[in-house]
Parts: sequence; C-alpha cells; structure tokens
Amino acid sequence: MSETDETDEFDEGRYLYCAVRLGGEAEFSATGVDDEPVRLVAVDDIGVVVHDCESLYDTADMDVVRTWVLQHQRVVDEAGEAFDTPLPFQFDTVVTGADESVREWVREERETVGDYLDAVAGHWEYRIELRRDEQALVEDLETSDDRLGELDTEIADAGSGTAFMLEKQYDQRLRELKRERRNERAGALRERLESVVRNVTELGDRTTLDDEDAGDDGMETQARFTVLAPADREDDLGDLLDEVAAESGVEVRFTGPWPPYSFAPAIGGEDGAEAG
Repeated sequence: MSETDETDEFDEGRYLYCAVRLGGEAEFSATGVDDEPVRLVAVDDIGVVVHDCESLYDTADMDVVRTWVLQHQRVVDEAGEAFDTPLPFQFDTVVTGADESVREWVREERETVGDYLDAVAGHWEYRIELRRDEQALVEDLETSDDRLGELDTEIADAGSGTAFMLEKQYDQRLRELKRERRNERAGALRERLESVVRNVTELGDRTTLDDEDAGDDGMETQARFTVLAPADREDDLGDLLDEVAAESGVEVRFTGPWPPYSFAPAIGGEDGAEAG
C-alpha cells in the first residue's frame, strides 16, 4: 500500500471502506463519503470497496466529520448485506495510486486479510451498556454496608465541624463501594456474555456514534462491552440481556448487529497497510 503525501493531496487515490470475501458476486455499488460513487476492486476472491479520491478528508467542522463517518459506516453496512461480514477499514484510509495499487496491496496482504475475513465470517459486533438507577444503587449500598450506617449515625450526632469531616468520609466510602459494585457487575456480566459470544471487549469510556446522549437521567453506567457473536446466537444474546434487564432499577442498552469495527486489525504500520 502506498503512503499518502504530507500535504494530504495527490494526483490519484482510492478511499477504502472494507474488504469482503467474494462468492460468485463481484459487483457492488453504493453512494459513499461526500456522495462519491463506490465500487469494488477485486483480486480473486477478495474484494476491496473503494471510491476514487484526490485528497484525504480533513475539516475542522465536526458536523461534517460526523456526516462523513456515518456515510462511511453506511457503505460498510451495505457491503455486509451483499457479501456477509466485511472487514472494515477505519475512516479516511486511502491508498495513493489507481486500482492497481489496491490490487498490489491485496496481493501483499492476501494471507493476513484472508485470515481476518475467515475469522469474522458469520459474526457481528454488538454493543452493550448496563445501567443502574443511581438512587436505588445508593439505597442498596446504604442498607448493605455497616460502615455507611455507622457514619450516618455519627453525622447525625456530631457538631457542624465534625459532621463536615464525617460527610467527606461517608462520600469516600460510598465512592469505594460504587466502584466495587461496578467491578462486580461488570465481571458477572462478562462471564455470562462469554457463554454465548466469541469475544468480549470492555468499551470503557470510548464513545461510538451510536451512543445516546442521555445527559443526567438518574442512571449510572455499570459496564460497557462490545462483543463479537455468531449471527445465529443473536437471540440467545438478547434473551440473556433481557434476564439482566429484568432486575428492578436496571437498564440494558443493546445495539447491533454492526460490522466488526472493534475486532478488525489495525490498518497501517506494521500490519503492512497505511491509514490516510
């Protein structure tokens, strides 16, 4: 794969969306980033979804960036519908040169790309967030932890100065208990997820475009995961999460199926490809 130049502009390039395993079908068209016409460049049974370009996609306008990324994702989704699970490339991955440059890269990375396509075939990514009503969580912790009860009594009996210090101890103890409870819940959910999916990865604080902006709605996030699951286990995954969400004060957010963005290899550097 050729590298882009330092000015982010070049005479001819190909913007990459994803790689797919071709069956008998070797044709694909869609409308891509900035409404560019998308097509397929094929090498034997591996196809790369591309559009022609002459520069990278760079702007300080975050609304425009969001639109581009959504357009990118839509093309990868459509490729997944046409060819089964695609191997997605990150937004703004560009090969300088014409179609032959793409074919040259595929030939060089054929084994790696083929192995990854085989690994994700028939699997899709799902994103899961476990949330708990914050007030119910606090009441639960206050009921179950003796030390919180002791501090509560001491605060009620103390003068204003001492009460202030005790309240700080109370808040610290509550934060510790919340952290322990989050770890317990995350561990328990991970164990259950591993019984029905192939891979489980913690999302942590990473945001994705499908994240909802709930603001302060009184719910506290306990765990966030992205999982890679066989398509035929989606119902099992949904049933498992329904059981988790059945607990009072618990909410589960579940999105998918997505192309395996979180489980695709890094394109660039040591892996032999280059992100634009």
